[in-house]
Order: sequence, then structure tokens, then C-alpha cells
Amino acid sequence: MQKFSESLKLMGNNFTLTVVAKDEPVAKSGINLAIAEIRRIEQLLTTFRDDSQTALINENAGLRPVIVDDEVFGLIERSIAISGITQGAFDITYGSIDKSLWNFDKTMDKLPSPEEAQKMVHLIDYRNIILDKENSTVFLKEKGMRIGFGGIGKGYAAEMAKDKLRRAGFQSGIINASGDLTAWGAQPDGSPWGIGIANPEHPEKPFSYLSISEKAVATSGNYEKYVMIGGRKYSHTIDPKTGLPITGIKSVTVIAGNAEFADAMATPIAVMGIHAGLYMIDQIPGIECIVIDDSNKIYTSKNIKLT
Repeated sequence: MQKFSESLKLMGNNFTLTVVAKDEPVAKSGINLAIAEIRRIEQLLTTFRDDSQTALINENAGLRPVIVDDEVFGLIERSIAISGITQGAFDITYGSIDKSLWNFDKTMDKLPSPEEAQKMVHLIDYRNIILDKENSTVFLKEKGMRIGFGGIGKGYAAEMAKDKLRRAGFQSGIINASGDLTAWGAQPDGSPWGIGIANPEHPEKPFSYLSISEKAVATSGNYEKYVMIGGRKYSHTIDPKTGLPITGIKSVTVIAGNAEFADAMATPIAVMGIHAGLYMIDQIPGIECIVIDDSNKIYTSKNIKLT
């Protein structure tokens, strides 16, 4: 058995899909299955296509409920539950300020004023997503509200691709969705899959290693997407309550049993701040966390074992 990998851009992110298989044709057939699954999910969740279910929900904000697939309904339901756990630090209605107030893909040379940001954040409120399970509809109460799955979609897609491969008989592999990883089985030599936790100053140099077989890992860091304004680095992680970027934290790494949950929890920890974020993680079974602050100090949740 050998390891086979393929890297490509999916959902606007770099994905690397790795499987353990007896030969390249078998591995390729599995990787193609996983790619097709991720592309299918992208069609449902993207906000860049007018005909996606997410785009239709947003277009009808304040107007009428939209019928969606059970899968999209379930993801929104779970997103709202995570908003509840994190007291709104995770909120898929952040789409209301995405690109309009902040655009990390373009050149920004000044911060929006707190007043300007505050004016926009009134549309961010997960409690204004009205779900009707019986009719499988989603309704955004306020006109101008928008949902986006940037904080959970990659992890969900990685998890679904892994399930597809497992069902197809692949007993081992790893899906890396631009830093959100889910791994199962063991490497060809029988050793567990492991990852290095990146040093935010030198992302290519890990400072620690973790065994991640049968686990998922998500990292949110200000070294991935940020703007420099007045010599200061502003992270792409926005506090939904203020509409302004968080400061003080370089990276958050979450280890959980599921990539969707790990992905969704990485951002709110940064928003809540180190002590409140770690306190929350310590209350939830089966999830661990590593936080690095701006001074490179490392904080961990209580059950983590770094090597």
C-alpha cells in the first residue's frame, strides 16, 4: 500500500486529498470521488453563483422563506446551535458585512470607522434566521441580511469527502482543506497521521506535533489573510458584535472529532479572547485547543498533549 495525493483549488481554497491505496489508478478513482463531492457542496453553499441555495436565501431576505435541501437546512441548524454555544461569536449572518465593509482580497488602506462598522452589524444576528423544519424553509427576517458558510463550509466539505472515501472502501487518508484537516486510518507503515502546528512567524516551521488519526484539526490564523494598515496587522477574523477585526491573537488551532465542528469553533475562540475561549472549550467534551497570542505565548486547553 502507498500514499497518493492530489492538490487543487476547490471552494476558493487549496485542497490536498491523500489516500492510501494499492496503486495509482485505484487512488485516482477515490480522489475523483472526493473532488466531485466537494464540488457538489460548493454548488449548494457558494455565494458567488446566483442560482445556489445560499444565494437564493440571501436574495429573499426580508421577503419570503426559501425551500432548501435537507443537507443545507441541517448545516444552517447546526450553525445556529454553534452560535448559541459561542454566544454569537460564531454567526453565519456575518455575510451582511463580508466584502461590503471588509474585503481582504483587495487593497485596503484604512479601517472603517467604528460608527460605520456598527451601522452594518445590526444585520448580523443568527436569531433572525427563521427555520421551518416541516417545510424545509429558511427565512432571513431582515432585508439586507446575508448568510455565508466561510466559517464552517470547508470543514463540512472535508468531512463529507472523507465519508465518501470511507464508503468507497478507502481505509486510510487525509483531507486538507487549506489548513482544515480530517484524517482516518493509518499511514502505509502503520504509524498514525500527524501534523505540525505552525509557528505563526514562520508557518513553514512547526513548533509542535500532534497525532491526528481519527481526528480533525482546524487552524485560524492572522498569517493567512490580513491587511496592514498604519504598520499594524489586522486579521480577517471579524468580531460579529463590533464589525471590526480582532487583535491580540496570532492563531487558534482546534482539535475535534469532526472537521465541520473544528472549523466552526476556531474563529469564535479568537473572537471571544484567549481566556473566555479556552474556558468554553474546557466545558465541551472531545475538543481541544491551542492559542498563540501576538507575543508568541502559547495557551492550551486543559487536556492537550503537545510533543
